[in-house]
Amino acid sequence: MSEVAYERVQMNLERLRLTRIGDHLDGIAEEAARHEWTYLQFLDQLLEAEVAARYERDVAMKTKLAHFPFVKVLEQFDFAFQPSINERQVRELATLRFIAQAENVLLLGPPGVGKTHLAIALGVAAVAQATSVYFTSIADLLEVIHRDAKEDRLAHRLHTLCKPKLLILDEMGYFPLDRLAAQFLFQLVSRRYLKGSIILTSNKSYGEWGDIFTDQVLAAAILDRLLHHSVTLNIRGQSYRLREKRKAGVFTDFAEPEKEDQPV
Repeated sequence: MSEVAYERVQMNLERLRLTRIGDHLDGIAEEAARHEWTYLQFLDQLLEAEVAARYERDVAMKTKLAHFPFVKVLEQFDFAFQPSINERQVRELATLRFIAQAENVLLLGPPGVGKTHLAIALGVAAVAQATSVYFTSIADLLEVIHRDAKEDRLAHRLHTLCKPKLLILDEMGYFPLDRLAAQFLFQLVSRRYLKGSIILTSNKSYGEWGDIFTDQVLAAAILDRLLHHSVTLNIRGQSYRLREKRKAGVFTDFAEPEKEDQPV
């Protein structure tokens, strides 16, 4: 390839924003010459490099927009440590059919058993399949709701949270919801019903949700919509975060309070 033609190719690649092809042009051209590729094989390899680069950029951007607090994948989850979890069921969820069918996933269990890890891992799997995802803890959502209420932006927030194909709501139950937050959550769940999936983690059983919302009727209405098309995973076991401390003898489980003697 002449120097003039080479410069023209690089210039046109830049104009077309085919940046990865430009970066790999020399190396792929040398390999094509060594292996005597056809023109079609050479073009195929150039385009593969560009497609791979665009996929990486897309995943990186969607991961950033998802606002994950950290990135975890299923391969990092220790299913042996939590035998109460049906690994086959989780692997099935990772196929993302539940998103295609606008179903919800609810992960219930005590603190530290891996609920957030699984929620994020399913979110990361969704991003890898070019699906829009947004993660927020309930604590952060409460703060946002009350700030938006003062600025008359609740409708805009509701619209924004309805956009992602998958919405992850983490740590339901650690903080009680006042009426404003409860009504907002009801509207959010209602608008996403049969349209977009929700993954929700909670340390509370469904029977305790009335205490979270301080309104049994509203709690029942939210659960009705969440559970209609959903999968629930009940996780029972010890905390991942404390297992090393237990091994070292630094931490022991809280002892249950002694029961008072019953009268004979």
